[in-house]
This record gives sequence, C-alpha cells and structure tokens, in this order.
Amino acid sequence: MNITALKDQPRLLLKAALQPLQGSRFQPTGFPDLGAATFEGPDGRKMLLVESAQSMANRLEAVCWDAVANDWVAPLQGVPVVKVNDKAGKALTNSVLEAHRLNSPYILEGKDKSFLAKLQSELAVADKGMVDLKKLATTLLKYDANALLHGVFLAKKEIAGGRMRLPRALTAFIEADGVSVAASGGVKNDSVDPSGDTAKGFGNVPFHREEFTGNVTVFFNLDLALIRGFGLGEAAESLLIGLALFKIQRFLRDGLRLRTACDLEIKEGSKLEVQRPREFVMPSLAELEAALPKLIKSAEAGFAKPSATTLTYED
Repeated sequence: MNITALKDQPRLLLKAALQPLQGSRFQPTGFPDLGAATFEGPDGRKMLLVESAQSMANRLEAVCWDAVANDWVAPLQGVPVVKVNDKAGKALTNSVLEAHRLNSPYILEGKDKSFLAKLQSELAVADKGMVDLKKLATTLLKYDANALLHGVFLAKKEIAGGRMRLPRALTAFIEADGVSVAASGGVKNDSVDPSGDTAKGFGNVPFHREEFTGNVTVFFNLDLALIRGFGLGEAAESLLIGLALFKIQRFLRDGLRLRTACDLEIKEGSKLEVQRPREFVMPSLAELEAALPKLIKSAEAGFAKPSATTLTYED
C-alpha cells in the first residue's frame, strides 16, 4: 500500500458511478414527514439524495464488523474497541455499531461507571477555555480508533463539560441526477375479511410507493488535514488512512445492498475514480487486507491494553 501521494494533501476525494444490480429502479432513503429527499441541482437538473452522510457512516462501520464473532473482521483485529455485554455476559453492543460511538448510553449510562471514570480522568480540562482536541484524539486512538474517522460528540457534562467533539474525517454520500419517479403501489390482502378493521391489521389495505430512475454516484471525502491535525504521529496516521481506504473498498464490494429495493453495484465499464489528488493510485482491497495487520502493529503503542475494553451494561 503506497500512500506517498497523499503526503501534504488536504483531502482525498473519490467517486464511483453506480447502477441497480437488476432493472433500472432504486429506492432512496426516506425521512419522516419528508419522504424522498429530492432537490434541484445548480444547473436545474432533478437531483435525489439516495443515502445520507450519517447513514453512510453506519454502513462503512458495519462492513468492518463480524457479528458472528463479535469482533472486527480479520484484517482489523487489534484495533481498539469498546464492547458491551449484558449482565448475563452476552454480547449486547459495541462502540463500532453504536450510532454515537463512545457517547452511547450503553457505554456511559449504565451502572458500570468504570469507563466513564477513565474518560473523565483522561479528558479532564478546566471549566472554561479551549478544549484539548489532541488529548481527545489520543484518548480515542486508545479506546475507539474508529471514532477518529467517523466523529464523536461526548455530550456528557461530566466529560470536559460536554465540549469534547470531533467532526467526521471520512464522509460519504450517494446521490442521483436526472431522476424520474417510478410510481407504483400494491395492496395488503385479507382473504378472510377484506372489509375488516384496518386499524387493527385486518382488511384489504391499498398503498402507493415511489421508486426512482437516474444516474447514481457515490462520493467519498477523506479529510487528511484533519487526521494530521490530531498529532498522533506517522504510524497512527497511516493506520487511519489505511482503515478509511479499507472501509471504502469493503463497502463497494459488500455493502451496496442498501435496502430490498436498492441493490446497487459499480456501473458496468466504470471504476472507483480518484478525483484529488490525481496522482494517487487507490489500493485494492487485497492490498489493504495485507497491509492493515502491519499498520495496526506499528500503531499499537497508542492502544489500550488489551485493545478491546469490555463493559457490563445494567440499567
């Protein structure tokens, strides 16, 4: 894995054209009281948000986790993570899959206050004045390196007055242009009592739905300047970059089935395109899988011992 071309660059920008795996229709993400997020582009084109930045963060994390083994996928084992068990010792959740990572209530709000006490101690700052984001980055590398890429907001007043936060270093989204609505619908049939009380789940219930057609593109933005600004040293920086590139390649291989009616793939005849810096050559997934164990080993001096912190959640 050669990342020399990224030295001193502020951003790594990537994109790839996508298409439905079958047919031409796809279903975008929907929002309460809004539905599909359609908008008009700067040139008047009809645009559509297919997958939001917050949803893409979750998807980039999900492709890194082995739910059966309750651990990172093989190339990432050894990266710091906080695991949470229930009081019977069964796996409950972890900081990779929790929507707010270390700020999860299952990590900070249970009866087990040991980890909260660690964060309070290691992130202690004065009540007033600027917070030390390098200290936050060092602590995240120690316990939850994944949060250095996807951001975190430790909103508890017991931790630096609730002022510790980092933005996303890795951002992604999927949008489509030139979109048209593919309107359809159906009916939930009740063969026993078609005129039954629909409020209770009986009766025939007709419904409508909207899917779309259009040109779909996924975008990735890795903030290299932010990663260097953490001040964690070359080994940790290389690990974070390698981890981000792995997430991107793994998502493009395994994570493009966004919904039942939104199963995508890289467009035939297309590939992942490096927009900036042009001279950078994106490593393959195989190259990243081979390089990551060495990158993890090189950065482990900054990790907790053991790298997986295990808590018990009781409310």
